[in-house]
Amino acid sequence: MVVEVSAFPILKTDRLILRQVTKDDASSLLKYLSNKDVMKYVGLEPFKSIDDALDEISWYQSIFEKRTGIRWGITLKDQGEVIGSCGFLNLVSRHYRSEIGVELSYEHSGKGIASEAFEAVIRYGFEQMSLQRIEALIEPPNIPSQKLAEKQGFIREGLLRNYEFTCGKFDDLYMYSLLKQDFK
Repeated sequence: MVVEVSAFPILKTDRLILRQVTKDDASSLLKYLSNKDVMKYVGLEPFKSIDDALDEISWYQSIFEKRTGIRWGITLKDQGEVIGSCGFLNLVSRHYRSEIGVELSYEHSGKGIASEAFEAVIRYGFEQMSLQRIEALIEPPNIPSQKLAEKQGFIREGLLRNYEFTCGKFDDLYMYSLLKQDFK
């Protein structure tokens, strides 16, 4: 059975601390989630207000409380500001699987931060949550996310046509997966 987490875990990497996002982080979230380039493939409109950020933080809290996911705020070790998030959603405990997602502020992209956070979250999923399968659903034009997933060993399994309806349009999504035994 997938391990249930009662206290919110903190993950540390060489450069990052992944921690729980709180209401105090709302302005940081608004800062990067209001950028249309960051939000291009997230499936949400760019945030316009602090209330949008607070709603996102409430969602993070609710998936953790309901045990359907967990979302970490990405911070640089020497700074407290949340510059992105990474985590699991649509956790299906009885099948030992979950989806993974990540987004990062535009000014911090291209520095390996998303990759570092992604790997830490994957490792936590396999080692601490006893997941067997981690899935990533990625829009075909989102080449950076495809490269990020493939770098970690994810395999593209196929195309889910018109899989989601977001921002007034139907989106095709590639289904990627990584199995526990294939994780380096």
